[in-house]
Amino acid sequence: MSAKKNPLNLNPLQLKTLALLQALAELDDHAVQKDENGAVTVMNLPHAHGDHFHVGDAVVASRDATGLTNPAPWSVLERKGLLRSMFPHGATLTAEGLAYDTGVRDQILHRHHHH
Repeated sequence: MSAKKNPLNLNPLQLKTLALLQALAELDDHAVQKDENGAVTVMNLPHAHGDHFHVGDAVVASRDATGLTNPAPWSVLERKGLLRSMFPHGATLTAEGLAYDTGVRDQILHRHHHH
């Protein structure tokens, strides 16, 4: 593992939470404001129905999204400068938060590829 991987030493819950917020920031239904510093405000957080929910064209298992309803990872991500929390309503991801490589995105965002 490279020394640059996860330089802020985020734990798995924090990484998953950030990855989901990053994915939501790319969607018009959730990214409600972009500012001149590159930050994006994310609102309208999805709620699980059964054991999953949808983020755009991806399906996310509820077990991978527990951080969206838990204030603890939000406060760590805020302390580390990756977002400004408005828990539980939304968050403003900083440019650093949007650019942070969580390394878990492809593991938690499941897409069905159609040919």
